[in-house]
Amino acid sequence: MIITIFTELFGVQSYLVNGVRTTSKKGSGKANLFQPSAMLDLVVYHSELKQLNRIKEFRWSYLYNHILSDVRKNAVALFMVELLTKCLKQPEPNPDLFHFAEDAFIHLDKSSEMVAANFPLFFALHLPVFFGFRISDNYSAINSFLDLHEGSFTHEQPHHPHFLEDKQAVITSQLLKTMKPEELEDIKLNHDFRRQLLFAYETYYALHIHDFGKMKTLPVLKEILG
Repeated sequence: MIITIFTELFGVQSYLVNGVRTTSKKGSGKANLFQPSAMLDLVVYHSELKQLNRIKEFRWSYLYNHILSDVRKNAVALFMVELLTKCLKQPEPNPDLFHFAEDAFIHLDKSSEMVAANFPLFFALHLPVFFGFRISDNYSAINSFLDLHEGSFTHEQPHHPHFLEDKQAVITSQLLKTMKPEELEDIKLNHDFRRQLLFAYETYYALHIHDFGKMKTLPVLKEILG
């Protein structure tokens, strides 16, 4: 099986894993370790000259209590994995991003239902910090329009359709100020409002990342969190 893994030391890498798809109990157990969002400790053969390397040893580094079994949290985790995958273009180390992502998945696993529901919004807004296009939180009563092209709040309505205003702008500013996932408990939103924000944030990514395209996990997340 060929798998793509975001590693701490080498960034995003592709590896060949043998014996995972066998029908034996041992093979089935190995496959469980390579589910999307799984956190592993790896010993690998690494060569900068190869596009496909091999894994020598692998084991759990953190064993989830809920993400792989809870339908809602799993849908959120898959959304986070896809978003990371679309942003990670080059196989270069980014330890700060790695630790942010690791911490985010662990927080999601431990989170309450309300925090998990808001987690995709939180993750989508804070991930751009590591890619140089974070939204500037300069919201005020005067700067009340969020221009998705510019990534900042402005006092005039933009002359294009990609902007947020009113409650969507206010909540986005509130989410940008939220530094700890547990604080998401205090942000009360209904399903339709979350859905609208998620699609707006998808547009933001598409405006700032070449060939971003459409997210496959977003329609699923919309249904699961409904």
